[in-house]
Amino acid sequence: MGQLWTLATYIHSLAGPVMMLVYPLYASIQAIESPTKVDDEQWLAYWILYSFLTLTEMVLEPVLNWIPIWYDIKLLLVAWLVLPQLRGAAFIYDKFVREKLLMKYFDSAAYPVKDHNSPNSKKKLMDFMKSNTSKKGEQDE
Repeated sequence: MGQLWTLATYIHSLAGPVMMLVYPLYASIQAIESPTKVDDEQWLAYWILYSFLTLTEMVLEPVLNWIPIWYDIKLLLVAWLVLPQLRGAAFIYDKFVREKLLMKYFDSAAYPVKDHNSPNSKKKLMDFMKSNTSKKGEQDE
């Protein structure tokens, strides 16, 4: 029984890095090489959310150490974000992150966007971000 428990512990400790880093890295490379953009959005959204989760975890580490099942909760959350059948990362990005960006950076009178997922709203967001980056580059020089 002791060997079985040791094996289960090793598998449990490997599940996190494999699910959070190895598989997403492999899937991201495949997404870059594929002709479709849908998988690119999924994996870019995943890396944005994973970075946010990691930063939040670093800040809240003293509190999270008191929650014994935090690692299991994190594994379930990351599994939902990672699994392509569930598209959790794309869902969170579309429903929360993109909506907040559009609300914060676009005046609703100047950019009346009814559908935040429309190609037109995505283009406006990208144009806005590109213009801000080019302005920063000019200021740095």
